[in-house]
Amino acid sequence: MPALWCSAPLLESLLVPLLAAIADFLIGDPWHWPHPVQAMGWGIQHYSRWALATILSPWGQRWAGIVLALGLPLFSGGVGAVAVAGIWHWNSAAGIAISSLLFASCLAGRSLRDAAESVLTPLNQGNLVEARQKLRLYVGRDTETLSAPEVLRAVLETVSENATDGVLAPLFYGLVGLAMNPAMGVGLALAYKGLSTLDSMVGYRDAPHTHLGWASARLEDCATWLPCRLTVLTIALLSGRPRWVWSLCQRDAPADPSPNAGWSECAYAAALGVQLGGENYYRGRVKVKPLLGNANRAITALVVVQALGLTRRACLLWLAVGLVGLTLRYGLHCGYFASL
Repeated sequence: MPALWCSAPLLESLLVPLLAAIADFLIGDPWHWPHPVQAMGWGIQHYSRWALATILSPWGQRWAGIVLALGLPLFSGGVGAVAVAGIWHWNSAAGIAISSLLFASCLAGRSLRDAAESVLTPLNQGNLVEARQKLRLYVGRDTETLSAPEVLRAVLETVSENATDGVLAPLFYGLVGLAMNPAMGVGLALAYKGLSTLDSMVGYRDAPHTHLGWASARLEDCATWLPCRLTVLTIALLSGRPRWVWSLCQRDAPADPSPNAGWSECAYAAALGVQLGGENYYRGRVKVKPLLGNANRAITALVVVQALGLTRRACLLWLAVGLVGLTLRYGLHCGYFASL
């Protein structure tokens, strides 16, 4: 579909990521609105139930997991790309609108901010019980006995980890896809969102998803590796102390069992001068995560707000760089610079 690039003016193509970012910032993902992730989750749930009930051998479940890990992102991205291409050729205004909405649905910046604020608000009011209850909606750890500092650490860890796979990684793949054509931008963003949804639903080492979710978890790790390192570099630059942040990440992040979460969390911890990690309880069992960063200051609500600000600034920086890159790519591809 390379002709799709030159079938619409440059401004119309650049509007897609810009409008998507604005829509995510202002609207986010209201609970009562239909969302692509709902359809993805429905498909994952039904396929997982069928596979776990009918395929009993570990290797059989691994092969079923490979089909799921490859099939859902390819199907989601393919359907999105074909739909956008068809709509764009039919009507450019409708193409811009649908492309922007689908792209925005892959970004979770507003949702992440709303989730953090829903916990911080009762906590700032001294209602620790309600803060724990709100936190349960967003984390897998036990929250019933968490102290206020532990609640704040959990919120900051959630914000700093999901900044990569919930905001910057889908933005990265969307911009990369837009360098090919508008439909591919939406397709790649949806494909990554599908992979991220798979990881959150079945990508566990514990039963019953140990074998079925193995491929989804590994594939998501691979897809997130590059945008995660770019996120670390971006947060390091925005902190004003890039060498310091990078050195702390090199020191602490490799100890985390995840190839990406530890790096993302450590970048924020180093930039903000706090320490993440430590003891967490899951279903009553303790799990000790490596310590990330130095405890130069306590984690407060202000620190969480500053972390959200770092994510917002990083998103704006990536968006600006992406728009400049798309302008150059578009101009070269369509020959707009030939007479210069």
